[in-house]
Amino acid sequence: MRLNTRLTTLGALLLPIASAQDSTLGPDKDGLYWIKSEGLQAAFIPYGASITHLLINDQYGVQRDIVAGFDNASYYEIDKQHPHFGGVPGRYANRIKNSTFEIDGETYKVDANENGGLDTLHGGSDGWDYRNFTVVSYTEDSITFSIVDPDGKEGFPGEVVSYVTYTVHDSTWDFKMIALATTKKTPIMLSSHTYWNLDGFANNETSTALNHTFYLPYSGQRVGVDNILIPTGDILANQPGSVNDFWTAPKQIGKSFGEPELEGNCGFNCTGYDNCWLVNRAQNGPYDWRADGFVARLASAWSGIQVDVYSDQEAFQMYSCNGQNGSMALKTTQGLKDNADFPRVIPQYGCVVMEVEDWIDAINQPSWQRQSKQIFEPSGDPYVLQASYRFSINSTIA
Repeated sequence: MRLNTRLTTLGALLLPIASAQDSTLGPDKDGLYWIKSEGLQAAFIPYGASITHLLINDQYGVQRDIVAGFDNASYYEIDKQHPHFGGVPGRYANRIKNSTFEIDGETYKVDANENGGLDTLHGGSDGWDYRNFTVVSYTEDSITFSIVDPDGKEGFPGEVVSYVTYTVHDSTWDFKMIALATTKKTPIMLSSHTYWNLDGFANNETSTALNHTFYLPYSGQRVGVDNILIPTGDILANQPGSVNDFWTAPKQIGKSFGEPELEGNCGFNCTGYDNCWLVNRAQNGPYDWRADGFVARLASAWSGIQVDVYSDQEAFQMYSCNGQNGSMALKTTQGLKDNADFPRVIPQYGCVVMEVEDWIDAINQPSWQRQSKQIFEPSGDPYVLQASYRFSINSTIA
């Protein structure tokens, strides 16, 4: 298929959620692009195609900003230690074992940026969430970013062209990510790396998000990993009642803290969660990802805010912010103004990352047979990820 024909096809895929540019719109004084609906206000920046703010009223009518980030767009490039706040990790999200993979008998070595060079995390030292995207469409309720990732960047083969569209309507945040391999076969796996605290870091009872209830109704299995979180090839059962059982019933994230099984659950000397659960909806036959049930639910009884995550992806990573240490300041839109017990920072376990994605490091696990989901070529279909985050107030919180 000719490149221009494939780009036309790519544009057609974007049409349902990307509207024509409104030339009167632009970023605010802090470099933020705001989109708004009746129930939500969200801000984005070109750096990493990142979400910086998400505003919603809680059960008392108090506005909460429920995602972590910085007040000003310029600070994302200044603070190189930021933990992928709200961005799109790419061209391959999560970890790559030994920073290598093989395609058609050829071995590729990519930038090794984690664990002293033992693996690659989120596309390398200069992954997509550390780069500036281009705003190609912007309206009052939608924004589309694009990036061209060159052949050889961070060691990945071939050029990739990608579009990321965010849209809000009612109390829903939708996004669609599309990527096209234009010159060579290459791995592609994207996600949204948003840090959530549904209390807006303003809970006067706790500074953590361990009070949040989490539910994965289709996830009775997870990917087995070693002590640096690299998949071993094993698929593990989340036995009912075990620390990784979020599928039999909703459970507070902090409920299993104190149980020996949780020690080392997120890697060496780590207590908490940084795990990839599989999403097994196909067990019930054909499904429509938009209508046939959420793959994850996060809720806080304190704020009354609940988010149901709908996605076409077949895995789901949750990270309980084990690595936060109080060095990240809150935004001016968050937290308690005067409370000595809870400083205006993100503490350990103060947030939750939820990543819709495919099976992690499947490019190094051929027995999983995920090649068609993760390896893309110029003559083939584009990579597509779709998700819908649907918010409600105090409806079904356990």
